[in-house]
Amino acid sequence: MMNVLIIEDEPQLSDVLVALMKQDKYAVDAVYDGVSGEEYAMTGIYDVIILDIMLPQKNGLEVLRSLREQNNSTPVLLLTAKSEVEDKIDGLDIGADDYLTKPFASGELLARLRAISRRKGEFTGDELACGDTRLSKRSYELSYKGNSVKLGQKEYQIVEMLMQNHRQIIPKERFIEKIWGYENDAEYNAIEVYVSFIRKKLAVIGSPLQIKAVRGVGYIMEETE
Repeated sequence: MMNVLIIEDEPQLSDVLVALMKQDKYAVDAVYDGVSGEEYAMTGIYDVIILDIMLPQKNGLEVLRSLREQNNSTPVLLLTAKSEVEDKIDGLDIGADDYLTKPFASGELLARLRAISRRKGEFTGDELACGDTRLSKRSYELSYKGNSVKLGQKEYQIVEMLMQNHRQIIPKERFIEKIWGYENDAEYNAIEVYVSFIRKKLAVIGSPLQIKAVRGVGYIMEETE
């Protein structure tokens, strides 16, 4: 299930977008200003961000610039007005993945979200790839140059998050929030156990990907030299 963050200050439009996301079976959160939006976005649990440019406290372009400066690579779809041509150009230059001009058809919004999600993390059909290491969304198989191994559900979810945020540190809290949905000490220990299992499976298939622990923070996936 794709997890979407909506940062839109118009309550009526935000409500419509939330209803549309839920109707299409997406998990969704909505916030109404740029400062809160950036805080939510930096949790790293979202697959796509729908970001309005005209926001209180901090505008959408400032939010986007801040996210990219902090190495947050979550795909962003900008919502713009017809007159904001320069903002569209600036947004794409800063790192937006696409933009949509208001008013827009719901079908076009959903199609653009699907296109963005396919591009994220080198999606190819039902696969997620980092180099020659591939993760099948259908079979939960992790493969490398002809060798493959089956992952359990939570192993799959952890690998998916790491591959989608390749070379970025993911705090343990983000894994817990997205995979378990709540936080306690047992889940912190569980993550360590699952990461240990995943490391062994990466070694079995000969993948150069490594999951490194960042002391007191979380984990990062990188390729060995």
